[in-house]
Amino acid sequence: MLLQTQAQQPAATTATQAHISRIQNGLLPSVVIKGHPAPVMKLADRMRYYHVPGISIAYFDHERIEWTHVYGVADIQRNRPVTTETLFQAGSISKPIAALGALKLVQRGKLKLDENVNDELTSWKLPDNEFTANQKVTLRMLLSHSGGVSVHGFGGYEVNRPLPSVAQILDGAKPANSAPVRVAAVPGSVYSYSGGGMIVTQLMMMEATGKSFPALMNDLVLSPIGMSHSTYEQPLPPSLLSSAAHGYGPNGEPLPGGFHIYPEMAAAGLWATPSDLARAAIEVQQEYAGNSHKVLSQALAEEMLTRQKDNWGLGFEVEKPGATPRFDHFGVNTGFISVLEAYRDRGQGIVIMTNGQQGEKLITEILRAVAHEYAWPDFQPAEHTLIKLDPTSFKDLEGTYDQADRDGQDKFTVTIRDGRPYISGTYSVGSTYHFGLSEPVELLPESEQQYFTLLTGGASFRFEKTSDGIVNRCVVISGTNQREAKKWVR
Repeated sequence: MLLQTQAQQPAATTATQAHISRIQNGLLPSVVIKGHPAPVMKLADRMRYYHVPGISIAYFDHERIEWTHVYGVADIQRNRPVTTETLFQAGSISKPIAALGALKLVQRGKLKLDENVNDELTSWKLPDNEFTANQKVTLRMLLSHSGGVSVHGFGGYEVNRPLPSVAQILDGAKPANSAPVRVAAVPGSVYSYSGGGMIVTQLMMMEATGKSFPALMNDLVLSPIGMSHSTYEQPLPPSLLSSAAHGYGPNGEPLPGGFHIYPEMAAAGLWATPSDLARAAIEVQQEYAGNSHKVLSQALAEEMLTRQKDNWGLGFEVEKPGATPRFDHFGVNTGFISVLEAYRDRGQGIVIMTNGQQGEKLITEILRAVAHEYAWPDFQPAEHTLIKLDPTSFKDLEGTYDQADRDGQDKFTVTIRDGRPYISGTYSVGSTYHFGLSEPVELLPESEQQYFTLLTGGASFRFEKTSDGIVNRCVVISGTNQREAKKWVR
């Protein structure tokens, strides 16, 4: 694999080059041991470890792009290097960019934010049921994932396979490969991430304007912001194929045809570069501050970044209460993983795009290095204190633990090797945190009951006993999230 790097801004200062060098040679794990130096890792090594062929990064500060940098290849077969103009699938980052377009139509009076979406739709209606008897779904709810609407995400379609229409996607009718989009909870009652809701939004926008979604988004958002290397066109036009990265699976295997096609454009169909996504984030920062209005007024930008339900604004995820104001979104398509992180008031942020299915793990290591380099308040490694315990106490931990409520998928096993405990298998915390261990990882004690590892995304494991002193369950902890796993009794 080609692992050359390309600094695409020859005028970059020596100080900027030094920042980049320290980041790419100083990737950090999720966990460090108190009193011990943090083990640093090289980006090229971690790309090989995670089978990620290519990466493209844009860092911005003071509401302008400070530097861009690329690594590796866009297409292994042709040894085609990544450049700053290489297009990556943005995955679910498509959603907040589409939300900008929807809010622009609200600003123009073409759509309503707080009315029943069925009053806006003509060719298709979101079926009413017992959940909508007293509360209807609104555009605000769709953009904040609080409408109770089903279908979490989409897998896309291999090149040359039949593609469904928007109506077929919404009804789960062939050739659609996803379930029907329906209301599955009382609108406004809960947060439930819904790519399906974004397809309802996509149809609303198209019907309100009579335009195709790619043309509409180009007029409303991409062109005004200057996102000249971005498009929602699916399939990708032949003229852009030579600029597109190919996606690769978790073990580096190429996707048939190079990538999947996503007619679910508002949810997952955006092709972009990190620089273009950085321009979008910068525009949101400026609009929130009242310093620009290329897309939204200050009032609507404020609405977009205001918490609606849980930690979601209108399109973007926003910071938890008490944290430094930030907006972000991860993007996960088959073979492509990306992230956009931006501080609302500091003018800082970063976009990282990869063409490997294990890119999320690599991205989090890069984010920690960036946070360390620029003294960000977030993305710092969790610090744990390591204590010594009698090795005989580890024997009680041995066994298989089952979280039981994910169709039997989340089971992990603790074994003892050379007098030390190791964990292997899979587990999850909350609805989104899911981790799989392909090889056993050592459990390190920080108390008699609680253990941590250096390689499991910052999770801790608290082993609890019955009144007889027998370990019968393990509580997996990540931040404020916890999930219990019961120990199998043989």
